[in-house]
Amino acid sequence: MNQADLGFDTMGGRGRVVLASPTRSQAELDALGDAVLTVCDDVETHLSRFDPDSELSRFNRGEQPAGSSSELLRRLALAARWAGETTDGLVDATLLGELRRSDAPRAVLADALAAAPERGPARGRAARAYETLRVSQRGEVRRAAGVGLDSGGLAKGLAADLAAELMPADVRYAISVCGDLAVGGGAQQIVVEPAAPGGTPVTLTVGREKGACPLFPGGVATSGIGARLWQRADGTYAHHLLDPSTGEPAWTGLVAVTAVAGGALAAEVLAKHALLAGPRAARRLLRRAGGGVLQHEDGTLEPVVAAPVVRLKVPA
Repeated sequence: MNQADLGFDTMGGRGRVVLASPTRSQAELDALGDAVLTVCDDVETHLSRFDPDSELSRFNRGEQPAGSSSELLRRLALAARWAGETTDGLVDATLLGELRRSDAPRAVLADALAAAPERGPARGRAARAYETLRVSQRGEVRRAAGVGLDSGGLAKGLAADLAAELMPADVRYAISVCGDLAVGGGAQQIVVEPAAPGGTPVTLTVGREKGACPLFPGGVATSGIGARLWQRADGTYAHHLLDPSTGEPAWTGLVAVTAVAGGALAAEVLAKHALLAGPRAARRLLRRAGGGVLQHEDGTLEPVVAAPVVRLKVPA
């Protein structure tokens, strides 16, 4: 059994690819690892909103050249529209104007929770700007005037899924792009670490052994408020997960959600949707998909098991 394990910097965070195969040579696995890095570099080059020269930054400034957009920008735009439509506007990648990047030191989660306002589920905006995103017959991404795109977690999930598309059937893989994970080749165990000190980790089994089930949930992602949490000048606390209806940080009673879905991008959207929807709706959302873990403000990690698939007999 040959193996390859490669860590790398990408999109402001860390990536890792772990490969194993009983039939592929070490050189072949190393080449696949290099191909994953190339995919991540391409996604970052085209879709970074922090690089003023990226295609996404030019698109957001209205400087897109005439003609077709790149495949990556087209995929991002379609993913953003799909995310908005399937989450009733909760996962809204057009909140670019409301996003704020802070250089303040990372705040303590317990302090932020103690000072946070009343908890409640987030809501979508009345004006659904993502509905204006479309791809023309010429392959050009179009949207209403003034609408910008935040690549955020969508680009990370997209990169993991694109890298997974390169993997041959005889390779077992786990590809992480800043925490968005694409897995394949058989069942794998994923440890969900607590967002707050003192919690007990939960282990999820993602996928099934070959032949055991035709459905293979191949993506895992975690969305949480603790990763980018800071204190404002007025003493209030903020994080990067916004309530679209207000443009302010969402405090829903959950501090993190890990979701399992059919791919890394789908898991990214599901995890964010569940966290913004609040605990009760989050359980229902995870059960309908591949399951996952809810992390509550008191430090409890609550595993949610996917509902069983019931196969009905079809009359002859």
